[in-house]
Amino acid sequence: MSGTPATPWWKDAVCYQIYPASFKDSNGDGLGDIPGILSKIDYVKELGINIVWVSPMFDSPQIDMGYDISNYEEVYAPYGTVKDMDDLIEACHERGMKIILDLVINHTSDQHAWFKESRSSKDNPKRDWYIWKPPRYAEDGSRLPPTNWRSYFSGPTWEFDEKTGEYFLHLFAKEQPDLNWENEEARDAIYDSSMRFWLDKGVDGFRIDCGVEYRYSKGVDYKDAPIIAPDSYEQPGWVYYANGPRMHEFLREMNKKVLDNYNAVTVGELPHTPDPKRVLDYVSLADRQMSMVFQFDIVDLGQGPAAKYGLQPWKLPELKSIITKWQQFIEGTDGWTTAFCENHDQGRSVTRYASDAPEYRVLSAKMLAMMMCAMTGTLFIYQGQEIGAINMPKTWTIDNFKDIESLGFYNTVAAATNNDKEALDEVMQSLYILGRDNARLPMQWDSSPFAGFTDSKDGGWMRVHDLYPEINVAKQLQEPDSTFHFWKSMIQFRKAHREVLVHGTFEVFEPDNEKTFVFAKRCGNKTAVVALNFTSEDQVVELPVEGLALRVGNYSDAEALEGTATGATIRTLRPWEGRLYMAGS
Repeated sequence: MSGTPATPWWKDAVCYQIYPASFKDSNGDGLGDIPGILSKIDYVKELGINIVWVSPMFDSPQIDMGYDISNYEEVYAPYGTVKDMDDLIEACHERGMKIILDLVINHTSDQHAWFKESRSSKDNPKRDWYIWKPPRYAEDGSRLPPTNWRSYFSGPTWEFDEKTGEYFLHLFAKEQPDLNWENEEARDAIYDSSMRFWLDKGVDGFRIDCGVEYRYSKGVDYKDAPIIAPDSYEQPGWVYYANGPRMHEFLREMNKKVLDNYNAVTVGELPHTPDPKRVLDYVSLADRQMSMVFQFDIVDLGQGPAAKYGLQPWKLPELKSIITKWQQFIEGTDGWTTAFCENHDQGRSVTRYASDAPEYRVLSAKMLAMMMCAMTGTLFIYQGQEIGAINMPKTWTIDNFKDIESLGFYNTVAAATNNDKEALDEVMQSLYILGRDNARLPMQWDSSPFAGFTDSKDGGWMRVHDLYPEINVAKQLQEPDSTFHFWKSMIQFRKAHREVLVHGTFEVFEPDNEKTFVFAKRCGNKTAVVALNFTSEDQVVELPVEGLALRVGNYSDAEALEGTATGATIRTLRPWEGRLYMAGS
């Protein structure tokens, strides 16, 4: 493979995701921007980051916070300019960091010049760059969309165009028409505009957005989806547009024509693909389709089977099973994986998997940091995770939400139930845990008004978390025992013991235990054991290896207590306590 080193640079990396709108406002307009990111780039470097991932900053009408792109080669004006991006790329490289961008190429905005041409007439040369289908008709003569698929943002996936008398496909918002990857001319235009333009500027790779790497090839049958939600016409249709027959062909082409020439890294999303063998088809180094992918099982915990925001209870063995599966699936192969539990589309991990109660939230954040830094794969951290950011308070009303997905689901339920209070209360409980806005609150930099995110007298584009005076960067930088410093030290520890923590084999113990999570990482004669208490009560654990030495604890007195242990392998873990032990050299 041309230009690819024997040991890919991205395997040992730690990546930090930045959501531009919410990171740092540099000009007082209430919206984060590229110069704001640049002003905090030394902070990112101090944490120990190797890769900066910038979420969409492209020109966009912002129907879906920039994931509806109207011009791949321009920057959304409130975020800055292409020159600002040139400066950010240079700043990252000067500090020894790489930079990757989002690659949003399943769809464009309906304001993109390509789509404007496509919808102008049926015989326009770009008509086939998007997916157009004629209507169906019911027995009574009423017009029906081509399939019954449901959009990820609620409602149908098809929008009727009055001018040309056909429907266009949009798996997301109606303002996000899907590109037709069956058209080679369209594919070549995508490669030029969204990839080569930025790679030539020095970008080091891409995160391929919203699971779309497996949605490009949708097949040609367009069948109705099976009925899962009987009270709705629209049904989840991913079984017909995921992992289509030409998916691997398209990815190989993308690498051959573009990415291989730049030694670029790619990380995609691969939900709805539970079979590890199928995932390995995408991430084999020899086949060069994707460098790695995100498996969404861990962040899908608690989601409903028929609707994402139908919150469901879960137990610790489910989390352990998911982690074990995706930690072990690459062992003995040339594939690679990722370690993550937060991003811009998920609730905060402290709230979702641990405890955000005042007495436990710092311990919980540190325990999860220990768990994540001991995972095999490239580690991804989302902005604010390093200070233990938590979900929004449950006193906030729907008026505080901004996300199109959350609002779409809330309004759908409101319309279907005639604003039934009990039904809407259930929706809100789900949004408080799973809603995407939880991760999109402005970054909490200090205790000044609006958390130091903006100087605007009216505040930021979105409400700042009520607890920002207690949870913020400035405060934690001054506290040696803070969540930030724990994350920083764990990242350093991970790199120092990369052979076992980043590349080691994974083994879980007592997988059915609902209180504690104990696992081992091994490489040669070196072993690491991580013991975690996922409860607010003391729990007894048995270490699976003798001769272990405590190396890290999230309680400051953990080392002193080791000497009081009642047995060589028996330990009592306090609420939300984590300990990392090592043996061997």
